[in-house]
Amino acid sequence: MALPVYATPLERLWRAVYLCFCTFVFVFLIAPILVVIPLSFNVEPYFTFTPKMLAFDPEGYSLRWYDRLLTFGTTLPPEAPRDSVWWADVWSNAAWIRAAKNSLIIGLFSTLIATCLGTLAALGLSRSEMPWRRPIMAILISPMIVPIIITATGLFFFYSNPCRVFEIFGAEFRCGRLTGWVGVILAHATLGIPFVIITVTATLSGFDRSLTRAAASLGASPTRSFFKITLPLILPGVVSGALFAFVTSFDEVVAVLFLADVNQQTIPRQMWNGIREAISPSILSMATILVIISIALLTATELLRRRSERLRGVSSS
Repeated sequence: MALPVYATPLERLWRAVYLCFCTFVFVFLIAPILVVIPLSFNVEPYFTFTPKMLAFDPEGYSLRWYDRLLTFGTTLPPEAPRDSVWWADVWSNAAWIRAAKNSLIIGLFSTLIATCLGTLAALGLSRSEMPWRRPIMAILISPMIVPIIITATGLFFFYSNPCRVFEIFGAEFRCGRLTGWVGVILAHATLGIPFVIITVTATLSGFDRSLTRAAASLGASPTRSFFKITLPLILPGVVSGALFAFVTSFDEVVAVLFLADVNQQTIPRQMWNGIREAISPSILSMATILVIISIALLTATELLRRRSERLRGVSSS
């Protein structure tokens, strides 16, 4: 927003300093991405800028690592022997494709669970008559505040040991270990629930409760009132929370390291393995793809936020 014409020189100076500071912070945060993206187009198998890249020579740039990432050994480094690299390339690409499938499966199921539970929790926490609202809110959003290594360690010890559920006629029933698909999905859902709660609660802060009371006075049941009135109005917030939960699941690696086995290798875990075992610029190309996906999801979230403000009659500043 521009300063008014009657702004004093001191106010104009403060605005210029403020804009410079914000620009510095933005560049500081975005600089690693600005380095990773060009390196993913490096024709050489190095993590540095070559002289041809610095000179903007087209021969210094290539889609070679994207081709290796998305195909099965059709493009080989010209200096590598075909008998050895072909199988390594097939194995590497098969691992990346399997990791992408696992990330989508885990992300979709964990997002569904986190969205349903987070929306229900936000609906309860938004009611003024609910007791102990603040302590419950603090507990529910704690996975977003507590360091992830502590959360992952607690989830590992909780899921890895069979727990006693109940006893009937002397027979003891226990639940099995949840390290695997179920454990990873539940762990990611636990990490995504706080984002859903925060976004849906923010949407419900401007919700007009008189609409549901009017529906009840006309004979609508609570379920019908929720699906016909409440849900359509808070849907942008619900979808925004679901997108944040999906991004959180898609980017999570610590919980996967603790709970997943070889069958649940996700993209971040595959990148971790690649950095530890065999550094390849294919990791940079995958990181670039993840950055593009994140930007697309955040853009969709912003569009949904603006739509929610229009539905509530709030003008964007």
